[in-house]
Amino acid sequence: MMADEPILQTNNILLFGKYGLSEIVTRDGGLAKYINLNPVLVPHSNAKHANRSFGKSKVNIVERLMNNMMRTEVFTGKKMKSYRAVKDAFQIIQDKTKKNPVQVLVEALENAAPREEITRLQFGGISVPKAVDIAPSRRLDIALRNICKGAIQSSFKNTKPIELCLADELILAAKNDMNSFSVAKKEEVERVAQSAR
Repeated sequence: MMADEPILQTNNILLFGKYGLSEIVTRDGGLAKYINLNPVLVPHSNAKHANRSFGKSKVNIVERLMNNMMRTEVFTGKKMKSYRAVKDAFQIIQDKTKKNPVQVLVEALENAAPREEITRLQFGGISVPKAVDIAPSRRLDIALRNICKGAIQSSFKNTKPIELCLADELILAAKNDMNSFSVAKKEEVERVAQSAR
């Protein structure tokens, strides 16, 4: 390293060259451990944490959103297409809300993560539903999956581009609006679990 070269500090690294991750606040204490907000310039880790116990918790939350966007035949295996969609969606979110889009993502995840669900218990030949608490890691997985499914479903057979659908889904989920697919799904799961208590 030459003496003239600037030393890149981790607190100066901006996501996509625009968004800082140091001032993001996570209000949900259970999810805070699993929402990775380590500063990265480009959220692409080449799956170096794959096939490890709790390896997903070491992957940046924006990269996990991008990976979850690769769900249908349109996006399967197309990381750059997903990358552009998330980057453009973040720009739309910043223009609409005047907030850091990563903060909006974190708030959307907190509002879309269900706290309990049902499981089936077998008593003899009878299957009985029983309400159980959800682990924080699974809560985050379900929230990410539902946000991406909602965005993809709203763009299917529609003239709205996927970036706009993802931005709308994240903004609605951050506001805890029932028009959001992920928040509606969470409420439905929790209602079913409450009836099975």
